[in-house]
Amino acid sequence: MIDVLRNSWALLLGVLLLLAGNGIQGTLLGIRGGIEGYGAGTMSLVMSAYFLGFLAGSTYAPGMIQRVGHVRVFAALGSLISAAFIIYAAAPAPWVWVVMRLIVGFCFSGVYVVAESWLNDASSNENRGKSLSLYMIVQMLGIISGQLTLNFADPAGYTLFVIMSVLVSLSFMPILLSAAVTPEFHRTQKMTLARLFETSPLGCVGTFLLGGVFAGIFGMSAVYGTEKGLSVGQISVFVATIYAGGLFLQYPIGLASDRVDRRKLILGVAAVGAVVTLAGAAFADSFLILLTLGFVIGAVANPLYSLLIAYTNDYLEQSDMAAASGGLMFINGLGAVSGPVAIGWMMTELGPDAFFVFLGLLFTVMAAYALYRMSRRPVHEVVDPTPYVPVMMSASVTGMEAAQEAAIDAAAQDDADPGEPVREHDETTT
Repeated sequence: MIDVLRNSWALLLGVLLLLAGNGIQGTLLGIRGGIEGYGAGTMSLVMSAYFLGFLAGSTYAPGMIQRVGHVRVFAALGSLISAAFIIYAAAPAPWVWVVMRLIVGFCFSGVYVVAESWLNDASSNENRGKSLSLYMIVQMLGIISGQLTLNFADPAGYTLFVIMSVLVSLSFMPILLSAAVTPEFHRTQKMTLARLFETSPLGCVGTFLLGGVFAGIFGMSAVYGTEKGLSVGQISVFVATIYAGGLFLQYPIGLASDRVDRRKLILGVAAVGAVVTLAGAAFADSFLILLTLGFVIGAVANPLYSLLIAYTNDYLEQSDMAAASGGLMFINGLGAVSGPVAIGWMMTELGPDAFFVFLGLLFTVMAAYALYRMSRRPVHEVVDPTPYVPVMMSASVTGMEAAQEAAIDAAAQDDADPGEPVREHDETTT
């Protein structure tokens, strides 16, 4: 871990500042939207635009990097993000926010590609998994610290928008001024969605549903807090608690996934998410209970993404894992685009507690589908299960591919250890 910090400290510092700025964005807009009098339906379109932009960026940003290089793309997209953050405050109109969120989502997708390319290039086969874990921790710390920043100024003014613009601008300095060599960029051929679904229906359906959960939690949680009448301080703590929970079960679930049937683990984790979120609709009037719910939801949702990726990889050749990562990310993005819109409609029709109802329905469908898939195929032995590698749901296709490489590296090391346990799973088409 020390070697990772020594080689990548500039990149990780930049990511910390970048995510602190981005972490403020969604929460601040949710609060400011309430101040401006925008309802949940309007804000759902604003929040959804970010994920639509991110999905578009994952398609077009790699081509931009190939044409003009990492540094130019990094600087150009960072400048657009910084400008968009100021425009939020200068023109607080819903259609302006939708356009700016679309641009910011597109730009962050490209920025993540560049940052994760550098991280992957700076990692060796021996420490790639540790690099990704440290990168994820830094991302979470950046987002959590961003939530605390919301208490430094009035969200009705300009100051917080200026702060997140400055943080993003500063984030590029340690990266662009570091002595790290610009990595070569290679585009991976994507696997068709039809083939990916044929390989792992549960992986595809679960990833799509989790995209809706992710966008709902991280796009609409501040809107929910505003609709419930929480103070700025309470909303910031609530959102920070969700992200903090995201780190809590990553490694316990990772350890369990390498030893038990991953379908059962997906079923169990999704069932916990369903029970907790549906209970939240009835008992969220207490702020302490609300924080507990947020922590548990974050703890459940984040590890599920890595678990579904590892599960899908179990039924892929190593040469196909990188190609499949693009398909999984696209499926997750489709779910993320639709999540805020669906939650916004439900909150408008049923009240703010529909926020938890929607999340509970997605977790319930995921658990039910996992149970259905378990009934469709008999169990067989997976001799070499793909190791679990934690990855954020906001990761770019490059980050996904890096996670796949880490899994391949870990699998290769495991192959050298004849004492690896055999884990039971279902047949090739799952």
